[in-house]
Formats: sequence, structure tokens, C-alpha cells
Amino acid sequence: MQISGAWLDAPATQRVLGLLSRAGHQALVVGGCVRNALMGVPVTDVDIATDALPDTVMELAQTCGVRAVPTGLAHGTVTLVIDGQGYEVTTFRRDVQTHGRHATVAFATTVEADAARRDFTMNALYSRADGTVIDPLGGIADLRTRRVRFVGDATTRIHEDYLRILRFFRFHAQYGDPESGLDAEALAACAAGAEGIDRLSAERIGAEMRNLLAAPDPAPAVAAMAQAGVLARVLPGAEAKALTVLVHLEAGLAPDWLRRLVVLGGATSRLRLTRAEDRALVKLRDAIATSQGAAELGYRLGAELGRTALLARAALLETPPAPHWHSDVQRGAQARFPVRASDLPHLEGAELGAELRRLEARWIASDFSLSKRALLG
Repeated sequence: MQISGAWLDAPATQRVLGLLSRAGHQALVVGGCVRNALMGVPVTDVDIATDALPDTVMELAQTCGVRAVPTGLAHGTVTLVIDGQGYEVTTFRRDVQTHGRHATVAFATTVEADAARRDFTMNALYSRADGTVIDPLGGIADLRTRRVRFVGDATTRIHEDYLRILRFFRFHAQYGDPESGLDAEALAACAAGAEGIDRLSAERIGAEMRNLLAAPDPAPAVAAMAQAGVLARVLPGAEAKALTVLVHLEAGLAPDWLRRLVVLGGATSRLRLTRAEDRALVKLRDAIATSQGAAELGYRLGAELGRTALLARAALLETPPAPHWHSDVQRGAQARFPVRASDLPHLEGAELGAELRRLEARWIASDFSLSKRALLG
């Protein structure tokens, strides 16, 4: 089987592969770039695997006038930079000891040994510079059926790094077949190892959840997470039911991971949100609890958060939003309250604030139609 693409034919890619192969070493593109090329999905990162040791990679790069950055020598990774683009070149590895988060590795000399330590069969795919695919573990067959399957024993792979539990659900959301369901062995292993998620950092959990919830339709994967006891480890108190409704209501909108997070609910301390995300989440949860219409939500939250709040509330109530809600949110976001504090010089302090709020409520109730003169008259 052959793959092709501008990313593989690019002079920089071929130069990196060539400087290794001309010296008698294996040089293979590996992982996501091969997987995505076979699936017709855009390739963003190009990783390279080789039997050359890191010091050898550094020496060969220097000889060829290529900048080499020792980004992870302990794990066998050197980044080669050509025309401003970085290529991670990693020596074949095999696990010799695992710790539940990171493994102690030793360098290997064969593709088969390197493939055996990867997470999923669809990521254990390699290609030569001419596009010839090497498939040591049957990953192509799993790609054809869109089956996310652990390499070897699922429990062993999970014990090597418990983040693989979340990666399993994320990969199913991104690449799996929703009609076929999740791999039974993998799902059972995830459920059995769910407690290991408590060992992971909030940064790692948050990154995986962002990617998972940004998938076109994460609802089946998240529902499976809930059934396996995994969702409760990540978002204590979360409920998966409304997510399916939300994805249906989103039709035509780009996926938004925060919008999906809102309808799941639950505590978010395991995600390490940014301050901006945390503030937005508080605003959204407060707005969802009100009966404010589309235009008022747009006015109070802005167009983007207003749409999010409206859709999230509709999903939680399992009721579609009113017709023309898109334009109503936008209209509210563009509305400007015509009265200012300076228009009420006879008031100050709490009385001024109360009057401004009263006038604003009248203006909103008029669908933003009352003028300053009408409000103050």
C-alpha cells in the first residue's frame, strides 16, 4: 500500500529522510501522519522514526548543515529544523519498565519492537520516503473498520500511561465508527483502570478533554466514558445525556469544546481551565439558569457566548430554541443601552445603580426599542 501527499514529497521531509537513509539507517515517517494520509485527513505534524541513535542523528545533521535540537535525548528524540519546520526524529524504542505515567525505555533496532510499545494499532503505521506503508500490527485493517484498538494487551498499555484511557475515548470520537461502538476489550480495560486517572496532572487531562470535546460528535464516546466510570473521574458530577441533544442542535456551527463542557456540568478542577475559560463558564452557567431570551443573552454575553448559552439551555431542557434565534442573539449583541450615569445627575451611589438597572430592564423588555428620551421622560 502506498500513501502520498505534499507533506511527504516536501523537500524538507525528503531531506530529513535522506540524510538518515544515505548513511545506511532506516528512516520512516510514523504515526499520525501515516494514519491521516490513509484516512484522507489533513496531516499537520510529521514524525520520523529511525534505528539511528540520537548522537548519530545529531552528527549526521551537522554534517548535512541541518540544525539539530536535542529536545528529548533521554527518550531518543532530536528535532531537525529545515526551512523553519521542525521534524521530531526518534530512535526506535522498547519499554523496559512502566510507571503508570511514563515508561523507562531502551533503544531498539527494529520497526516491530518500536511498534509494540505504541498505544493504538492505527498509530503503529510507518511509511518509507516513497510512500510504501509498513504495517507491523494490522493497523490498516483497523483503520478500514475505524476500530480504535490498543496495541497488544489493553490493560498493559493503560498501565504504561493512564492518559491512554482518555486518548482511547478521544480517538474513538475523532476516528472511530459510531455505529460499531467501542472495542470491548479496550472499554473493559479502561473501566478497570479508571482509578489511575487520579494520578494524572490537570494539564494532561485538560488537553485531552479539549481535543475530545472538539471532535465533530463526541457524544457516543462521552456516553461510554460515563458508563465506564471514567467521566466521573474527570468531571465529578457530570451528566452525558444533554451532549447528544446539543450536537444535534449545533447543526452548521463549528465544534466548540467549552459549549460541550457546559452541558456536561460537573466540577472542572481536574481540567485546569484558563482564567478566561473559567470566567466564561461561570457566566454561561449563570445565564443558563435564567429565562433570558436570545436577544437579551446576546446583549449581556456577546454574540458568541450568547449563542453558547442559548444552545446549552435548549439542550439541557431538550427543547429546540425559538425560530430566528441566530439573528436575535446577534441583534442583542449589537444593541447599546442609551442611558448613562451622567443622564441621572440627581442620583448617586446605590440609588443610581438601582435606577440604571430599572431603566435597562425596561429597555430590554421593549426589545431594545425605547429611546433615551422615552426612558427618561
